[in-house]
Amino acid sequence: MKRTVMQQLIEWKQDKQRKPLLIQGARQVGKTWLMRTFGKEHFKNVAYLSMDQNPRLQAVFSQDFDVSRIIEALRIESQLPIDENTLLIFDEIQEIPLALQSLKYFQEQRPELPILAAGSLLGVALHSGISFPVGKIQLLDMYPMSFLEFLDAIGNEELALLIRNADFQMMKVFRDKFIFLLKQYFFLGGMPEVVQGYIENQDYNKARKIQKDLVQLYEYDFSKHTLGIISERLRLVYNSIPAQLGKENKKFIYGHLRSGARSKDYEDAIQWLVDCGLVVRVPRVSKAGLPLLGYADLTVFKLFLNDVGLLSAMGDLDARTLLEGSQIFEEYKGSLTEQYILTQLISELKLNPFYYSEERSTAEIDFLVQLAGNVIPIEVKATENLQAKSLKVYAEKYKPNYVIRTSLSDFRKEDWLINLPLYAISCLRTIVQ
Repeated sequence: MKRTVMQQLIEWKQDKQRKPLLIQGARQVGKTWLMRTFGKEHFKNVAYLSMDQNPRLQAVFSQDFDVSRIIEALRIESQLPIDENTLLIFDEIQEIPLALQSLKYFQEQRPELPILAAGSLLGVALHSGISFPVGKIQLLDMYPMSFLEFLDAIGNEELALLIRNADFQMMKVFRDKFIFLLKQYFFLGGMPEVVQGYIENQDYNKARKIQKDLVQLYEYDFSKHTLGIISERLRLVYNSIPAQLGKENKKFIYGHLRSGARSKDYEDAIQWLVDCGLVVRVPRVSKAGLPLLGYADLTVFKLFLNDVGLLSAMGDLDARTLLEGSQIFEEYKGSLTEQYILTQLISELKLNPFYYSEERSTAEIDFLVQLAGNVIPIEVKATENLQAKSLKVYAEKYKPNYVIRTSLSDFRKEDWLINLPLYAISCLRTIVQ
C-alpha cells in the first residue's frame, strides 16, 4: 500500500523543531500499519506499544510524569533502547489518558525522541475530560484511502499520475478505464483491509464481507464505549445514513430516526460519531461569504459516512451494478456520487465542505469549499445530464471566480463554468492555484 500521508511523516522526521505527532482517524483506516511501516523504513528501531488492555503500561503512566522513569519502564517493556534512533509508538493512546498527557513532558524534557501516537476513538476521548497537551504536539488526520491512493494500490500508478499532473488530454484518452476504476472504488471504497482483500482474492463478494464485518465492528464499539440509551441512539443515527442520503433532499431529518425524535435527544450521538471519525457533518450556509464557517447554520446539515464503499455495503449494492452502464453513479438518487466527492474533498484536498441553500428556496448547491481566498461552488452530477440550473442561479447572484460541475463528462472550460470529471476532482486545487 502507498499512503500519501507517509510523505508527511518523512517531513516530520526531518523537522528539527518536531514535536510528538498524534495521528487521528477512525478505526481501521490504517494508522497502525502506517506507523509501523514508517518506523521500519526510516528508523533503526521501532518500539511499538499498544495501550489497549495493557495493565503494565497503565501502571507506568499512573504514577507521575517523571520522564526518566517512564523511559526506563518503556525500555524494559519494549526490550529496545529509547533514544533518537528508535521510533516510539503509542497506539490506542486514548485507552490511557495519562499517556496522552505525558506527551507534553516528553516534548519539554526529551524533545529529541521521535514519538508517534494514534487513537481510533481519540476524538471521543478528548471530549471526556482528558487534559490535552496544547502546543506540545503536532496533529495529523488520517482517512480511508482516496481514489488516487486506490489507483496506486491496485497497480494503476500511471493513471494516478495523469490525475496528479492534471493531464486532461491524456485522461480523455483513457476515459473508459477511469470510469470503470471509479465504479470499482464506489463498490470497494478506501478501507485498507477491503482493498487489500480484493487485491489478494479478486472477489467482490469477499470484499463485501469484510465491509459488513467492519460495520459490525463499529457497532460493537457503540456498545463497548457507551452505555444504554446513547448506544441505541448511535446505532439508529449510523444505520439511518444510507436512507437519509437516499432522499431527494438529503438534509438530515431527526423524524426519520423514529417518530417524535428531537434534535436534543440525538445531538450527543451525532457528535460522538463525528468525533470518532465515522461520519462527516456538512453544515448548510445560506450565504456565500468568507469565512464560510461564519455563515454556517450548524443546526441544519447533511451526514455522510467516512467511506463510499461502506455506504454501498450498508445499502446492499450488488456487484452487478459495476457492469450496468452508469447505474452505480445514480444509485440512491446520486448519494454514492456525493459521498465520493465529499470524501475526496476531505482526504485528498484537505478541505472543509459546506452545502448551500437559501431560506424558502429549493435551489441547492451540493458543496461549497473555501480555497485560495475563493468560495467555490461544486455541483455533483451522477450522470452526463449536465443541466445545472441551481448552479447558474448561484453564479449569477455571487459571480464567483470558479464554478465547478463534476460529472462523467470530460474536462472543459465554458464562459462561466468548469466541468471537472468525477475521477479528477482532486485536480481542483491545481485549477485554482
